[in-house]
Amino acid sequence: MEHRFQVDLRGIVDLLSHHLYASPRVYARELLQNATDAITARREFDAAAGPGRIVVEPLPDGALRVHDNGIGLTEPEVHLFLASVGRTSKRDDLGFARQDFLGQFGIGLLSCFMVADAVEVVSRSAKGGPAVRWTGHADGRYTTETDDTARAEIGTTVTLRPRTDTRHWLVPDRVGELVRFYAHLLDVDVELVAPDAAPVRLTDERAPWEIDHPSPEERHAALIDYGRQLLGTRPMDVIDLRVPEAGLVGVGFVLPSASAVGQGGHRVYLKRMLLSEDASKVVPEWAFFIRCVVDTAVLRPTASREALYEDDLLSSVRQSLGEQIRGWLLDLSVNHPDRLSAFLRVHHLGVKALAVRDDEMLRLVDAWLPFETSRGAMPLRVFRRGLSMVRYVETVDEFRSLAAIASAAGTPLVNAGYAYDSEILQRLHRVDPTIQVRRLDPGELAARLDPLPPGQEAAAAGFLETARTVLADLDCKPLLRQFDPVTVPALYIVGQQAANQDSLRRSIEASDELWSDVLSAFDDVEVDHRPELVFNWRHPLVRRIAADPSGPAVRHAVEALYGQALLAGHHPLRAVDTAALNRSFLALLDRAFTGPPNRWTGDGPTEEKS
Repeated sequence: MEHRFQVDLRGIVDLLSHHLYASPRVYARELLQNATDAITARREFDAAAGPGRIVVEPLPDGALRVHDNGIGLTEPEVHLFLASVGRTSKRDDLGFARQDFLGQFGIGLLSCFMVADAVEVVSRSAKGGPAVRWTGHADGRYTTETDDTARAEIGTTVTLRPRTDTRHWLVPDRVGELVRFYAHLLDVDVELVAPDAAPVRLTDERAPWEIDHPSPEERHAALIDYGRQLLGTRPMDVIDLRVPEAGLVGVGFVLPSASAVGQGGHRVYLKRMLLSEDASKVVPEWAFFIRCVVDTAVLRPTASREALYEDDLLSSVRQSLGEQIRGWLLDLSVNHPDRLSAFLRVHHLGVKALAVRDDEMLRLVDAWLPFETSRGAMPLRVFRRGLSMVRYVETVDEFRSLAAIASAAGTPLVNAGYAYDSEILQRLHRVDPTIQVRRLDPGELAARLDPLPPGQEAAAAGFLETARTVLADLDCKPLLRQFDPVTVPALYIVGQQAANQDSLRRSIEASDELWSDVLSAFDDVEVDHRPELVFNWRHPLVRRIAADPSGPAVRHAVEALYGQALLAGHHPLRAVDTAALNRSFLALLDRAFTGPPNRWTGDGPTEEKS
């Protein structure tokens, strides 16, 4: 008897191939899922049924036949499962509750139409009754009939007859590759029987993490070798992972090189069938140095069964796996400090991300992770010995310009210009309540520099007055101090109050008249918070310039030192700064070449007299 599907089959196939599944290759997984579910159902129906077996057989005419010795289908079940999509209530009544099985028979079979023009199913049920032959066509027709001539063995045989443009999906080599890819961990025998070739078993007896080894060291070496095969490179280490409430077990491989957040995914099996080799959100974001290979019996797949469904259980699993990875790190810090140091050299970013919210990891970072400081690279615990106050700067450029000067002035600095550094420093009190942490105000640093002796300060008064006039046009003020290193002639310092005032004035300039008036009320014009150009009296050039405080040469020298200090400190240059730098550079060049007449005059060289 001929029937019509209860859906628009062409529309469903288009939906499956273009919107649900990533590739037509999933037809192999769906066939294997259906066969595995049937074997699972037969085990529950008849405990003496024997081991499950699936035979995959590419045929000489290009068709593909897949046979399983599962529970089989009666004629009513054929209509229910093979001609409807998503009807689960009667399915549950018949013993195919979804939480106990991999897939859903109807959707799985319909996916075969992505590669086949016709699908034939011959099934004999363990519950009794004759065999049933079901034939479905891509145009939406299907027929059912009892078939007493079919093999007497209980189970189901599915035969796919490909379209011309999809024959390459059913050739023996491709079929074997796909079955091995999806099903190699299944706990049933899956055998490939290709024409003119000996049968080949495609499933492993055990998952790599389940194999017994003579010693923990040999097991570790075997798992490392497994990780090398998966990653293409030797992993740094391997971590056993287990979450009983999700039926999850597997391993996590520590990557041997740095990896960005969100780069790469995890290999996830659902009831030992490959779900995805690029699953995300399995571990917390900070653990991006881990690649997991896990099998779960409880986590829910998405509709395409190619990813995990985000729900409370997955969130709980993610948290549990994060705790296990964290425990591995803490164990390294106690028992394997050399391995921890090697790990931190590569994956410090992930550990710092965790330390921002985890006190145990904060202690690990404090004790082991080197930070860039004005005393050299060292862990924070070493840096803060003998200090009651830890001062830091928030940008790498600020650290480079101030580190040597601050250290010479007795104010050692930490460079917190990298990811998570400032947050970690602000949390240091959680591991050492006696320590204080403060961001360095460059204006505070200027106040700590040594003043000139009274006699020298009076002698430099004229120079300071000239510098004050020149720098007024650049919205800066001069300061004369003594500091190390002596190689730095001038230092441009923007204190916190100066930065706040500059930001406020920029906002005023960019605002309309109403907001400009409102913001102007906060501008304290009574107090001079301008940036400071600090001249180093210990530098010979500064003393020579100060000896001749009048004239255009001094003005140009002040502008040149101003521009050099801006560039050395990586400060942004305004148009007025660039103009002053160009003006001083050209003027000083002109002055350097002003002198006795050169023999190169006019349009050509003159003869040099002997």
